[in-house]
Amino acid sequence: MRRLATPIGILAAVAGAFAYVGSVDPNDPGHYPVCPLLKLTGVLCPGCGGLRSAHAFIHGDLGAALEANAIATVGYFLFAAVWGLWLVRAWRGQPLRIGLAPVWWWGVGTVLLIFTVVRNLPFGSALAP
Repeated sequence: MRRLATPIGILAAVAGAFAYVGSVDPNDPGHYPVCPLLKLTGVLCPGCGGLRSAHAFIHGDLGAALEANAIATVGYFLFAAVWGLWLVRAWRGQPLRIGLAPVWWWGVGTVLLIFTVVRNLPFGSALAP
């Protein structure tokens, strides 16, 4: 049971954060800070709309979650998959080792950069929150 403590603790922390975002609507002003990059430059960062996406996701509105921030919504599913793998491996007493080659990290960075640039251009306004 001890080996399950860390993945269950991480899930509890994430569930608590999602519960808070689900109960306090980010669309109502004054509850959350404004993105500093957006406030200072007017440029949407890759995380802009993430809280609104999480709020919609928790309430079962996958379409609104994708509209608010598609990358974050994909991240929720990716987190669930990795967490599930982690839990199964911990149950079996095996360590979780995900070895990603540098090309994967460069690929993730490239996707985030392209997402950020496109959502700030007029033709990519569908990706803006």
